[in-house]
Amino acid sequence: MRKIYKFITLFCAVLQLTGLSSHAEAAQPTVSAEAAVLIEAESGQVIYQKSAETIHSMASTTKIMTALVALETTPLDKVVITSEKAVGVEGSSIYLGKDERLTMEDLLYALMLQSANDAATAIAIDIAGSEEEFASLMNAKASELGLVNTHFTNPHGLDHAEHYTTALDLGRLACYALKNDTFSTIVSTYKHHIPLKDGDGVRMLVNHNRMLKMYDGTIGVKTGFTKKSGRCLVTAAERNGVKLVAVTLNAPDDWNDHSKMLDYGFAMYESVLLSMDGEQSFVFPVVGGTVSEINARNHGELRVILPKEGQKITRVNELKSFYWAPISAGDVLGRVVYYNNGVEIGSVDIIAEADVARIPSEKSLLDRFKAIFGK
Repeated sequence: MRKIYKFITLFCAVLQLTGLSSHAEAAQPTVSAEAAVLIEAESGQVIYQKSAETIHSMASTTKIMTALVALETTPLDKVVITSEKAVGVEGSSIYLGKDERLTMEDLLYALMLQSANDAATAIAIDIAGSEEEFASLMNAKASELGLVNTHFTNPHGLDHAEHYTTALDLGRLACYALKNDTFSTIVSTYKHHIPLKDGDGVRMLVNHNRMLKMYDGTIGVKTGFTKKSGRCLVTAAERNGVKLVAVTLNAPDDWNDHSKMLDYGFAMYESVLLSMDGEQSFVFPVVGGTVSEINARNHGELRVILPKEGQKITRVNELKSFYWAPISAGDVLGRVVYYNNGVEIGSVDIIAEADVARIPSEKSLLDRFKAIFGK
């Protein structure tokens, strides 16, 4: 019995030394992709990368930017009249007819679920007058977002020598786009109906992104493929408050690549509650007011996403010893700042809970201090 106990003890020690214990870091995934990146969406922290800054064609993942520009410039209920130039566009299509009328919302669902190139062209021409002018809007947005290794020539992603991105830029674009609630709603939809021409029936749109069905927590975002680009995929998923964005470019086994990358990210990161609503509560002395003290607290909870390993969280109160009247309810009196290993990770404002009026006084400043703090 003693020998068995010694063996178990030795085995556990070996596990700890070799990093095979339950607390060990997850092994980085091996992926088929030519280029890949995994990003924590809230902070933009890169968790995993493989040739993430290598220039590459992007196929229909282009449509993330197409949708974003449309959402930021055009009402969803605007009726779009299909240009003749949008009819019969090469590749994926919903077979739009000339002068067919659909709302911008209908076209965005066709764009992101069915990956319809004719819908992309119709959107571009309606907003900017031509594909070329719309590409200028796309490039302006890319520049605004700091996507320095990205350039667009069209709204659909058909191959062009000057149409390119990187896994890192595409991941950052997706992180930004997901902040738009309508974008998130559209890309997370598996099936959707839009009208046929003249109301003769409906078109059934089915999302090409298999991750919605095969990986728990998937939000979207977009598939893509041409012979030149290979299989391209952008996926967002969220579990237990952690949102991740995975990107692969030219990945023969992209579905498995994304599952492995996301598993790795969720094993490495967690959502940490730093402060509950009202948890940081203080009573401060007030000088020169109708009352001698005031209550103040934080409003709302504070959560951050952190690596599970190596956390060392500290806090610093950036607050005064006392405050002068007048004070209004809602005034920010200071803040509580949180650090992880010495790096600031978040803060909460400490807010006055009531008004404190100032009162005239013939007492000296010294007498006022004595009244508050005692002799």
